[in-house]
Amino acid sequence: MTTTIRPSTRAQTVGRVVLGAFLLFAGTAHLTFARETFQAQVPTWVPLDADFVVLASGVVEIVLGASLILLTRWRIAVGWIVALFFLAVFPGNISQFVTHTDAFGLDTDRARGIRLLFQPLLIAWALWCTGAWSAWRART
Repeated sequence: MTTTIRPSTRAQTVGRVVLGAFLLFAGTAHLTFARETFQAQVPTWVPLDADFVVLASGVVEIVLGASLILLTRWRIAVGWIVALFFLAVFPGNISQFVTHTDAFGLDTDRARGIRLLFQPLLIAWALWCTGAWSAWRART
């Protein structure tokens, strides 16, 4: 059975470009002005140097952001990869909540808890705007 990849809607295209721009900005922040703040978010149980984790994740975010914007032919695969990236960094967000670590103005448990609610939305956004979710559903 062959599945035809549907073209993106205008809303999906805008959503994909906005998400790509968000990742480009966040990745640049990792490498520059917010580097120390991001280090505070690296859980202590990660067996790597916090600065290395921040730099590496910043590079990954830049690559993913550019891929969302430029690699339209592979948008479905990119969507799954971006969703997996958001899933992979989620434990760091949980750690920030559990350890009461202040960063990015998240200086209360309520603020950190609200942030946790947005991570699944980022995953859903990546899957929706790239057509990855609808392509998976059409496959079954």
